[in-house]
Amino acid sequence: MQTFYKVASLALLSSVIVGCSSTPTEPEPVAPSTPPLSQSDRYQEERYDLKDDTAPEKPMSVEHVEDAMPQYEPYSLGGTRDYTVRGKRYHIIKDPKGFKQKGQASWYGKKFHGHQTSIGEVYDMYSMSAAHKELPLPSYVKVTNLGNGKSAIVRVNDRGPFHDGRIIDLSFAAAKKLDVIKTGVANVEIEVITVDKPNSQTKKQALPKYQIQVASSSNKERVETLANDLGQKLSVDSFVNSENEIHRVILGPFDDYELTQKTLEQVKLLGYSSAFVRKI
Repeated sequence: MQTFYKVASLALLSSVIVGCSSTPTEPEPVAPSTPPLSQSDRYQEERYDLKDDTAPEKPMSVEHVEDAMPQYEPYSLGGTRDYTVRGKRYHIIKDPKGFKQKGQASWYGKKFHGHQTSIGEVYDMYSMSAAHKELPLPSYVKVTNLGNGKSAIVRVNDRGPFHDGRIIDLSFAAAKKLDVIKTGVANVEIEVITVDKPNSQTKKQALPKYQIQVASSSNKERVETLANDLGQKLSVDSFVNSENEIHRVILGPFDDYELTQKTLEQVKLLGYSSAFVRKI
């Protein structure tokens, strides 16, 4: 019985490390010489609700989704460990400062939406996030589509893509902003953005604040009711910002970005998947 629990635990751990491993528009063909899947890889393929990845049937607009905001974040314990996927060993970059890389970007969407990333966060295809094989997690990366010059900043919190030539897997929102959705893959350049750990003096001089915009509507009464309800449920400050007859539910402000992200995850679990963080 103890052996069974050890095997199950290893399978679960491996499934979290693997993260995203496919491209929505180009499923990887299985060659005849491909070796049988290990127990952990088989668990990885069976853990999702969908067999193949797809874009959302009725995608929400991502025009309001802002770039990820680079800031100092300590690396997660699991995000700095070397790991093995399908027999290949991956070594994490110890000092990513100044790291640049060119290659193909792919993207991942509905299949992985709502499931855990390799560091235990919930993958949200409407957030500006991404996956990389060797960067420590989390990292912030500027991605430039070399085909059209468009760029965006994403927060890397997952592992993948495990395909030759592909260097980064973008969330649906990030891929949409870079016009990668139509082509499935695109030639890109990525550049790591590092932020030094603030000292006590820096914190006193410039302490950023954040808000969460949950939803907007022309119905002011409905928005006010939602703001009060969320404020009570989440034990946070809430208010309504009205401009040009559009009323927005705002939570915050927050001084701590990590707390802001945790609150954002709670908001999305309540059904408001288009909520986003903004700096003030």
